[in-house]
Amino acid sequence: MNNLTPSKALVTGATNQIGRFLLPRLQADGFTITAISRQSLSNTTPNLLWQQADLLNTSLSLHSFHLLFHIAPLPLLPPLLAHLPNDSVLKRVIAFSSTSCFTKAQSPDPKERAIATQLTEAETALITVCQARNIEWTLFRPTLIYGCGMDKNITTIAQFIRRYRFFPLLGQGIGLRQPVHADDLAAACIQASLSPATINKAYNLSGGQTLSYRDMVKSIFCHLDKKPRIISIPLPILKLIILMFQRLPQYAHLSTTMITRMNQDLCFDHSEAYQDFGYIPRTFSDNDMGF
Repeated sequence: MNNLTPSKALVTGATNQIGRFLLPRLQADGFTITAISRQSLSNTTPNLLWQQADLLNTSLSLHSFHLLFHIAPLPLLPPLLAHLPNDSVLKRVIAFSSTSCFTKAQSPDPKERAIATQLTEAETALITVCQARNIEWTLFRPTLIYGCGMDKNITTIAQFIRRYRFFPLLGQGIGLRQPVHADDLAAACIQASLSPATINKAYNLSGGQTLSYRDMVKSIFCHLDKKPRIISIPLPILKLIILMFQRLPQYAHLSTTMITRMNQDLCFDHSEAYQDFGYIPRTFSDNDMGF
């Protein structure tokens, strides 16, 4: 489906952090949108229809949509596509995986390895079902998303700094990071849908600035108008701190494996995305972080 013009689009996972930016962009570009959410939401504009559904337990009717932006968890997508009716007009899918399929594949944490395996298997299943159904696909793998206070990385750091006015690091925190704003990913969705060069391709989508973990934390301090107070803590003590904080709901997702990655480079080249559809993400330090 080349040179796509605005039409009917379905957005799954529409209330997540990418959806918060994608829906307004689609509306501005003239799309008629059906947005899927597990929550009950009412219509706000003539060209946006909210539909409440749980993708785990519901078979969606996809036969009337030409374009699907799947920003819900990727493993939910292949089963939806596999049950398309033969007369479906769906021709294009843009979906999100994660660079976690690379960074967590060799993790010592079995839960993280399971996440990486699940993502890799979902990517393979998506490509297989799209080929069988003659659906054009584009797959995005973002890294370290932030932008509206819904993430569990940048926002968690900011919440910790607000409450405790310091931040602990393992060693010097020299591992490189490239945080990517959710709005840049939303823009990438539309750019890719309009570019024939993106058909049946996968892209790693990183942010527009590469900085060390320590400098990333410093930038968050500055964004909060606070003087950076960063304390280097030995691993055994930091593990104990993590174990204590895991008892609190807002920090339950933390793990010692996450801490050891502070000194590992997690960088991904997005030059192919720039070449194919003009992807130019913003920098991190001098932009709105969403909290």
